[in-house]
Amino acid sequence: MRSPMSSQDSEDLRSALMRAEELRREIEHHAYRYYALDTPEISDAAYDSLVRELESIEGEFPELITADSPTQRVGSAPSSQFAPVQHASRLYSLDNAMDLDELDVWLRRTIESAGIRPCEFVCELKIDGSSLSLTYDDALLMRAATRGDGRVGEDVTANVRTIRDVPLRLRTSASPGSPVEVRGEVYLPKASFERLNAEQDLAGSAPFANPRNAAAGSLRQKDPGVTASRDLATFLYAVGEPRALGLASQTEVLTWLRDAGFRVNPDVKSCADADAVRAFCSAALEKRDSLPYEIDGVVVKVDSLALQDELGYTSKAPRWAIAYKFPPEEKTTVLRDIVLQVGRTGAITPVAEFTPVVVAGSTIARATLHNEDEVARKDVRIGDTIVVRKAGDVIPEVVGPVLGLRPPEAEPWRLPESCPSCAGPIWREEGEVASRCTNVACPAQRLERLAHWASRGAADIDGMGYEIVTRLVETGLLHDVSDYYALTNDRLASLDTGRLRVDGSVITLGDTIAEKLVASIDVSRKRPLSRLLFGLGIRHVGSTVAEALVGAFGSIDTVAAAAAATPPLPGDGLTIAAARAADPLASVDGIGPKIAASIRAFFANPDNVAVIARLRDAGVVLAEERQAPTRTQTLTGLTFVLTGALTRYTRDIAGAALKELGAKVSGSVSKKTSFVVAGEDAGSKYDKAVELGVPVLSEEDLVRIIETGEPHASGGAQ
Repeated sequence: MRSPMSSQDSEDLRSALMRAEELRREIEHHAYRYYALDTPEISDAAYDSLVRELESIEGEFPELITADSPTQRVGSAPSSQFAPVQHASRLYSLDNAMDLDELDVWLRRTIESAGIRPCEFVCELKIDGSSLSLTYDDALLMRAATRGDGRVGEDVTANVRTIRDVPLRLRTSASPGSPVEVRGEVYLPKASFERLNAEQDLAGSAPFANPRNAAAGSLRQKDPGVTASRDLATFLYAVGEPRALGLASQTEVLTWLRDAGFRVNPDVKSCADADAVRAFCSAALEKRDSLPYEIDGVVVKVDSLALQDELGYTSKAPRWAIAYKFPPEEKTTVLRDIVLQVGRTGAITPVAEFTPVVVAGSTIARATLHNEDEVARKDVRIGDTIVVRKAGDVIPEVVGPVLGLRPPEAEPWRLPESCPSCAGPIWREEGEVASRCTNVACPAQRLERLAHWASRGAADIDGMGYEIVTRLVETGLLHDVSDYYALTNDRLASLDTGRLRVDGSVITLGDTIAEKLVASIDVSRKRPLSRLLFGLGIRHVGSTVAEALVGAFGSIDTVAAAAAATPPLPGDGLTIAAARAADPLASVDGIGPKIAASIRAFFANPDNVAVIARLRDAGVVLAEERQAPTRTQTLTGLTFVLTGALTRYTRDIAGAALKELGAKVSGSVSKKTSFVVAGEDAGSKYDKAVELGVPVLSEEDLVRIIETGEPHASGGAQ
């Protein structure tokens, strides 16, 4: 039992809790942008840094680990654009070694775990593409799926059949007698990436940030003909059940794949010891730029499949493999200017504009400097020679100045006092790093809010890109989000795109694009309420908070009514916890006083209320249709915590099934927890349950509860 906490310990725990909640929200947001939408907002390195910080906090305070923490899962949910596919066995992520020292630690630990048995490795180039799973039955390609969250992916069979190096039939000599799943990477060669971006530029479309995003986007096209035109290629490197094929090592797996007709990367090396592994990694880094495709590291695997089985898995990754990640490529260039961008919440972001330079395969000329403090910390000045890179080979980043080349006239940069869009005052709230424009009518904020409403995570108006939104604002057709629903075919078809034909005539959107946009706008009227609530751009209300609000209130009118209620204040015998519990907003799981205050401020603004009224008049559905429970609520009043890896269900599916029976599913164990369901590698939540005397159920108990609805399962469920 842990000894009673001192006041300092209690304060440390509260601070850790607040930071962990903040990190989880941020990581979940970026994981969704990266994995589901293929539109990352931050670099891989920055994302990894957030995850590592959260892992550190949860390592120090295990009681803060929640079931929905990003550290407890592999990835985010797949897009609903394609049919879901349940993988035959889980596709794990790999742990990363960010430098050779971290790689050495993993090598030593792995060799020590092998004991007296020989421990040889296989090194493979880490292709910078998109993961792919292929299933063959009777030697024929039956299904292709994306990785998704590792358990459920997306069916992209029609698109993958267009990739020329994917065999539609396995070579007879290597064909198994039963279904076989193979795994690998689909990628876009460098030359094809350059050609694709040139075509994007000619069409007036935004270029792809890198070959990885281009490959993922090409694989998920609605029209297989578009995929076929993209020159995608593959390298295969794994088999779902290699023992069924009589294979005993990763080396034999690669040989079988090659014999079966798959394309296997030729740059593979068997390494007898750690020195050979390090030598391969160093050599791969040296020849990285000369390869016809992008790589971002080396994957190191234990060769013996029997030893792989003994080493096993953590909840997130195999212990027998690791990805050594290359350091970002850095170049020097000259900082020409620092300009300001205004976001939809008024946040002012300084952006570096520099002489264009080629980094990691593409030309960059701009990079965010995030905020005023970051500019001061890096001490970059207009006219400086600066070092730039693509952090994680994705997002342009300014590393810092080359001080020896600084011009004598270069002055420290200062944030202006007025907004560059509307000349309104700029204000910085105490305790925040972002400065903001305080003018709610700021044109730049309006543009960003309108673009946000049309984005995939919100109303998802397909085809309504930033360029079209900008022109609609400039021509006076869009003022707020309700104006989308007044747009007609005629108005859109005649919209001036701002571009000219060769003969000097103005290019308009035209009837075909206009009809598609109007149809998409009409569909968006019935998007899930949580997405529309997110689309309104309420500060601090991301997709997760929006879902919590809809789950608690069910309609936007009920949310507004809760926002209008005066929150009770602590004092006169009312504790902080009691005041929060009595607050209809702050009492919702995941919503604290800061978020609740932001929601109240939004609904207190009469302009916002008027926009919601206009959305309702336009036929936008602002209430969630709630069906009566399909099963008897036999678990009402019981709280379950799910931990560890389950084999019969994903934790999301199991949680949904328990909720359908009336139970509450929580992410943390407390004295109020009714049962903890412990799968494989249950970890600290299991320990916490034992410490508190909370009954622990097995997965078999869980299955019986879900199938029968009977709360009194075996294993201590009394």
